[in-house]
Amino acid sequence: MTSWYRSRTVGQKQAVWAWVFLALPLLFFVAIRLFPTGYTSWVSLTEWNLLKPKLFIGADNYVKLWSDPVFWQVFANTFKYLLIGMPTSLVLSFMVAYYLDQVRFLQGFIRALYFIPFLTTAAAMAWVWRWFYQPVPIGLFNLILVDLGFAQQPFLRSTSQALGAILAPAIWAGLGFQIVVFLAGLRAIPETYYEAARIDGVGRMTILWEITLPLLRPTIVFLVVISSIGFLRIFDKVYNMTVDGKGGPLNSTRPLVLNIYQLAFTDYKMGYAAAQTMVLFAVLLVVTLIQLRVMRAK
Repeated sequence: MTSWYRSRTVGQKQAVWAWVFLALPLLFFVAIRLFPTGYTSWVSLTEWNLLKPKLFIGADNYVKLWSDPVFWQVFANTFKYLLIGMPTSLVLSFMVAYYLDQVRFLQGFIRALYFIPFLTTAAAMAWVWRWFYQPVPIGLFNLILVDLGFAQQPFLRSTSQALGAILAPAIWAGLGFQIVVFLAGLRAIPETYYEAARIDGVGRMTILWEITLPLLRPTIVFLVVISSIGFLRIFDKVYNMTVDGKGGPLNSTRPLVLNIYQLAFTDYKMGYAAAQTMVLFAVLLVVTLIQLRVMRAK
């Protein structure tokens, strides 16, 4: 082994040491990522309730998905969280970061105030918002509506309002992280671009569309992917804000992750839950690849 190593060129020796240092991270990745994914794909082909041995049933779980109305409802709910939450959070966070970047007085303090919700425990935050949505005389929002002369709203007890009521704190909680990332992207843009544009008499909106946003493309791509994954995997807020953590009323707020949790650890249908997990994995992969392709193409 020693003679073989000594006979290698400098480049080959560097490659050997690179693989030596990469061995542990690669082993960790295989053990933590690839093996669970492969094992889940195998479980999805079985019928298993944790107590009895796994019974291989082939693609029956996937066939069952096709005719399961609850699955299609939670699948649609998951994409509602994505299609409403992701663009809303990105637009709001960019607007705040854009104007906050122009503030010089107490900027660090204001930025910290926006970041605090991101550091707050998800369960605690969800329960506070759940209290906000309660009827009079408990709920803050309904108290405000009544004081202004409006009727109370059911919020979490309405099939049409509950999903939006859960999205609001989900968006609010993630703003801090996105604002900080946008601020870092804005600070990385050289000031010379703006100075040259002002000398040429370019307007503020033109500077925004022709200089700021194009140069923020890597930041936007990163936040689009991270935000999309977060909304597709939303769980804790729905679990803590709905009655018994079931995503009600009438499954109107239940996302795919919560449905998987209920199937696996309440109904003990591990094979069926694993099949839905593989569907979620495929959705996350496809959505991420499409976003990366579209954003880079632009």
